[in-house]
Amino acid sequence: EVQLVEAGGGMVQPGGSLRLSCVASGFRFSDDFMSWVRQAPGKEPEWVATIPPGASPTYYLDSVKGRFTISRDDAKNMLFLQMYDLKPEDTARYFCATGSRTVVLTTSSSWGQGTQVTVSS
Repeated sequence: EVQLVEAGGGMVQPGGSLRLSCVASGFRFSDDFMSWVRQAPGKEPEWVATIPPGASPTYYLDSVKGRFTISRDDAKNMLFLQMYDLKPEDTARYFCATGSRTVVLTTSSSWGQGTQVTVSS
């Protein structure tokens, strides 16, 4: 079975940084698109970033471009999201997910349990 386990969330002040990680198992990680998705309380899930097999090119939600970087380490079956200059509107639970932007919000995608990111002064 597909398993995705996120870590690295926490509470930071505006302008702070966090690095999220996701450990994947149960599928051919290196052959799949991977994405990050976030969901704030009371809101619909929002796609954040996608990375393809081979790691390039990457894609980002406009509001996080220049601040977030998605990367992967296929040898370790790991996905990362480096976040800089965090803003209160980035507060959400962050999930790693299988598939590209067109897949992650469908039932074809597998998600992890998520890790909470809270940006507050």
